Order: sequence, then structure tokens, then C-alpha cells
Amino acid sequence: MGLSKGKVARIQACADDKGVIAAAAMDQRGSLRKAIAKARGGEVKDAELTEFKSAVVKALTPYASAILMDTEYGLPALQHKAPRTGVLLAYEKSGYDNSVPGRLPDLLPELSVRRIRELGGDAVKILLYYNPEDDPKINAVKHAFIERVGAECQALEMPFFLEPIAYDDRLGEGLEMAKAKPRYVAKYMEEFSKERYGVDVLKVEFPFNVAYTRGTLGFKGEEAYTRAQALEFLKDTASAAGKPFIYLSAGVSDAVFRESLEMAAEAGVPFSGVLCGRATWQEGIPVYAKEGLAALEAWLADQGVKNIQLLNQVLAKGAKPWWTLYGSLEAALA
Repeated sequence: MGLSKGKVARIQACADDKGVIAAAAMDQRGSLRKAIAKARGGEVKDAELTEFKSAVVKALTPYASAILMDTEYGLPALQHKAPRTGVLLAYEKSGYDNSVPGRLPDLLPELSVRRIRELGGDAVKILLYYNPEDDPKINAVKHAFIERVGAECQALEMPFFLEPIAYDDRLGEGLEMAKAKPRYVAKYMEEFSKERYGVDVLKVEFPFNVAYTRGTLGFKGEEAYTRAQALEFLKDTASAAGKPFIYLSAGVSDAVFRESLEMAAEAGVPFSGVLCGRATWQEGIPVYAKEGLAALEAWLADQGVKNIQLLNQVLAKGAKPWWTLYGSLEAALA
């Protein structure tokens, strides 16, 4: 199935002139507050989150095709974006309710897709914690949730970017979860490519955990798989996708993220770009926490810009236009 003219135009507003989505992510809320507070050893005010976001937007959006932002603290920051940079806005609440099983999602109650469009958003983003092998009752709730958001986006011709994050509370975050990750990522890419969900672009994890991948920069010493196996996982998950997909950085360093993208290109994976947050700007957090805004701005103008330029060089070599799956931009139209 093709896309409406409105959706095509708005996805393209988030891509560069070659159809590659070279987007920066700055929608972190609770995690950003905690990171600054940890580096500082003290509380972080709401205004400081906005200040940090504004500095990142001002410095990095001249080099990004789009910026992903939250509406709680980030809207003032968008006043500082480069004119041609597209805007994705987060629709979900940050985090999840620990008092019930399943990491169930929830929407920000004051938002709707219509309001996201009115706020200047070119696309809607939802983060969903998802375990394809979880209790079917839990996943039925999540499936219905995504169907509702997809239908809302469809009605208003707003692109729907879905960010599934694999988890398994029984396995934790260590070696066993690393072993399960390739299977989980392939399953969620296949599931949410179904037309019933109305997802237009999948924002996905790499199907391996670099900390457990021997032969990579991020390897920490305990092996779940080799680099050669990771290349096969990349191919397997790509073949499971029926929608354009881009990669997220998941908080790794900029060098590790670039290496993973180079592996995707080596595997011949037709990924259509990135939505990269912390890999680009996270080293600026302690700078801001300890030295203030001016020091952060100086760091971003130097190292932050270098990080995103190096990332763009990797994308120029390896990423494919978002419409590749459809054959051409014209063929993407319904």
C-alpha cells in the first residue's frame, strides 16, 4: 500500500534531498534530568532542560534533516532550529508505570495528532517497550494502542514513526537478553510492518548488543556472538521489515554508533538513516552540569558538530532513500 500525498510530503520534510533521514533526537526527558543531576550532584530545574535542549538544537540542526523533540520542555528550543530542519514530536509519556506488568505505554493527555501538527510537527513518534514473546494479553493491549495511534495519523496524513524497544524483564539487561535480542528485533520489525498499525517508518535498535559482540569497538569481554554473526542478524532483521527503517543510537558513543552503521552498510541493509540522540551530544552533559551553558555551547560548536558531521559521512556512504522499499518516490504515493 502506498502513502497519501500529505504523508509523503511530511516524511520528505524530515529527510535530506536524497531521501535519507539524518535526524537528531532531543526528546529525552526523565533520563536527561537524571544524567545532568548525576553529573552535577544536585537538582535540575525544568528551565535547565529547556536550556540544554535549545543549545543542542541551535548547534546541531544545521547538520540534521530533522529534530525529534518533546512538547513538555522542548517546544521553546524549536525556535532555534535551522529553517529547513523537519520536526518530529513525541506523543508518548516518558517512562512507564512500574506498578503493573508489561511496561504499558500511555499518551500525553494534553496532546493529539492534530495538536502535534498544529505545534509544527511534521511527524509523530511513539516509543513502545515490546517483548514479542510476552503474555499475549499484554501485547494485545499494545497492539490496539498502536492501531489507534496509526488510525489517528492516517486520518490527518501525519507520518507515524514507531520506536519499539526490545525488553524482557525475566532476562534483565545482560548476556541472556543480548542472546535474545536478534530474535526480538526481527519479530517486532515484522509485526509492526503490518498495514493494520499504520506505521510509516520504524525507528529500530541494532539486532545485537555491541557490548557482547566480539570484534567490535564496544565489546566488553563477554561474548554472545561474533561480528560475523551480527552481520547476519542485520540481514535477517532487514528482511523481516516491510516498512522503511532507521536506526537509533541507544546511548552508545558516537564512534561505536558509527561502526554499527558501517556494519549495516557492509551487510547490504537498506536502512534509511538514523534518529540519533545521545551518541552525538551526551558528552556535553557533564560540561553543562559543571561549567554551564557557555561551556556547553562551545563544546557543541566543536565536538558536537564534529560528531554529527562524521555521522553524516557514514550515512552518505551507506543509507538508502526512505522510499527504496516502494521503488521510487513516485511509487510511494497511494
